[in-house]
Amino acid sequence: MVAESVAAVILAYLLGSIPFAYIAGRLLKGVDIRRVGGGNVGATNVMREVGTAAGIAVLVADIGKGTLAVFIARWLGVSEITVFVAGLAVVVGHNWPVFLRFDGGRGGATTIGVFFGLVPVPAAIIFGVMLALAFITSNLRLAMGLGIAFLPLIIWGFGGESNVIIYSIALPLFTGLRALPAIIRSLRNPEERKNFIFDKEHKPWQRKK
Repeated sequence: MVAESVAAVILAYLLGSIPFAYIAGRLLKGVDIRRVGGGNVGATNVMREVGTAAGIAVLVADIGKGTLAVFIARWLGVSEITVFVAGLAVVVGHNWPVFLRFDGGRGGATTIGVFFGLVPVPAAIIFGVMLALAFITSNLRLAMGLGIAFLPLIIWGFGGESNVIIYSIALPLFTGLRALPAIIRSLRNPEERKNFIFDKEHKPWQRKK
């Protein structure tokens, strides 16, 4: 069981380390996604700098990493605690990927993916809320943050186990800490601050002109 547990965590980290946003930027436009736009290795930056279809593909792939990490851990037959650790590991891999010298994204989509693997129905509801908020505000980062914040409540409403509810608080908090420096920079920048809630400059699904 120890070998399976170690394998689940290592595989989750390596899976999370696959930088789909970076790959899309290099293959489709010949750019380093870390050096253009907001510099984030994530779907929103790909949508703006590479194209809508590429950004959607990256979003799906990043969510898929989290879900697959949970499925692999469960397939290996490890304990629920180890499944939770594997979920953390896949987010750590996305945020600090070994393949990009530990310079990765912020982990929001991958975090949602983990919960798609753990609690599919609540995760699907939250994802739908995120899409609606993104459409209303044109701010995918805000939509994702608000959606994840309500995830524990939705899980509780569906009769989720207490350990999953606690995990749905802890993992997003970890993800939020990763995004905190970028949020602070946005609030300090007058141009970014005016678009902090409602992005008036562009839609997340529109490529930057």
